[in-house]
Amino acid sequence: MAEQLRWVLIIISVVVIGGLLIHGLWSVRKKDAPAATHDERVEPAAHQAPVERQSAPEPVSHNERDEPQFGDLSFSADEKQHSHADSFAEPEQETTSEVDDVATATKSSDEMVTEQEPEQPVASDFIIVHIQMPEGLNMEGSKLLPAVNTLGFKYSDEGFFNRHLDPAGHGPVLFRLVNMYNPGTFDIDNMEQFSTAGVSLFMTLPCDGDGLAAFNMLHSAAKKLADEFGATILDSQREEMTVDSVREYVEKVRRFSV
Repeated sequence: MAEQLRWVLIIISVVVIGGLLIHGLWSVRKKDAPAATHDERVEPAAHQAPVERQSAPEPVSHNERDEPQFGDLSFSADEKQHSHADSFAEPEQETTSEVDDVATATKSSDEMVTEQEPEQPVASDFIIVHIQMPEGLNMEGSKLLPAVNTLGFKYSDEGFFNRHLDPAGHGPVLFRLVNMYNPGTFDIDNMEQFSTAGVSLFMTLPCDGDGLAAFNMLHSAAKKLADEFGATILDSQREEMTVDSVREYVEKVRRFSV
C-alpha cells in the first residue's frame, strides 16, 4: 500500500512540475513577443492599395486647363512623353500619306492638261499697229473722221471706230481704231475740235472669220491712213514697221487661225 502511494505522489509531482515548466515557458514567450497596439498594427495588403493610389498625383481635369494648340506641343526625351509623341505620330503619318496621294493625283492631272494644251492656243493675243505723226504735227479730227468712214469703220458706243466683217457695220468686229494717246477714245460730237499725234489699229487673236484676211485689211488701212496724213507705221515696239515685222505678225495670226 505504501509502495503504491509513493508512485502516485511521484506521478503527481511530475505532472505538477511539468505544468509549471510549460506555464513558465509560455509566460516567457509572451513577454518576449511585444503586443501590437492598434496604432502600430500593419493593415493587410488589401487595404494598402488606396494608400498607394493616393500617393500618386491626381490627373488634371479637362475643365481646369485649355487644350494645347499645335504650336504649344513640345516633347522631351522621357518615356512618358515619348509615348505621347508616338500617339501623335500615327495620325500624322496617315495625314501625310493622304496629302501625298492628293499631290500625286493633282500632279497627274496637271501633266494631262499640259499634254493637251499644245493642241490649241491657251490664251488670246493681239496685233497692234501704230500710225505716228511727225514730231510737232497732229491729225485733225475734221480730216480723220471722213478718212475712217471711207475705210469702213463705224463709231461705237465705247468711243472707238470698229471695222466689222460687213462694211455696213454688221457682223463681228475684225479690228478697231483707237486714239494712240489717253484717253484712247474719240469724241464723235467734237471731231472738228479734236486732234491727235497718232492712232492705233488693234486686232484681237483669235479673230472671228478669216484671221489672215482681217490682218490684210488692217495693214491696208494703216498704209492708207499713213499716206493720207504723212505719218509713219510703227510695230508694237513703237519701231518702224519692216517686212520682217509684217512676217512676224502673219505667223502670229496663223498660229491662232482655226
